[in-house]
Parts: sequence; structure tokens; C-alpha cells
Amino acid sequence: WAFATLGVPAPQLFDAIARASKKRIGNLKPQGLANIAWAFATLNTPAPQLFKGIARESKKRIGRFKSQDLANTAWAFATLGTPAPQLFEAIA
Repeated sequence: WAFATLGVPAPQLFDAIARASKKRIGNLKPQGLANIAWAFATLNTPAPQLFKGIARESKKRIGRFKSQDLANTAWAFATLGTPAPQLFEAIA
């Protein structure tokens, strides 16, 4: 989040975050899912497998997302052009 906020690209760090997050995605709270998606999209850093996991977990817990988390998650997927039709259907 901090690197993205500052606009500092860190490809190796984001690769490591993507790998670690994929394994722990089920343990993240909605805000954590949204923040990870937002950070990757802000730095235009695609991570297809990570985003598949984020979409899956977000859809499962859509009722626990705050409106800001929903907006950030939808924005991140749209910004990176990552398809997630079931997630967008759940958001709608």
C-alpha cells in the first residue's frame, strides 16, 4: 500500500507479495483484499493468479465489504482489465 501511495514501483516486492498473498488470501479481511488489489492496480502491476484469488474470496464475503472496499476492488479490477464477471455481478 505504501509503495503504491508514493508511486514507487517495486516489481520484486510486488512479486513476493503476490506469491505470499495467494497462500494467505483466505485469511485476509475485506479491507485487506481491497487494499492489495488497489496497490497492484495503482502501480499497474498485473497479478492474474492473485486477482483470481481476490475475486473468489471477495465474492464469498461480499456482504462484509464496506462501500469503499467495494469501490476500490472494482476499480482495481477495471483498471488492470482483469475480468471477474461473478465478482462484478455480486457487487451489483
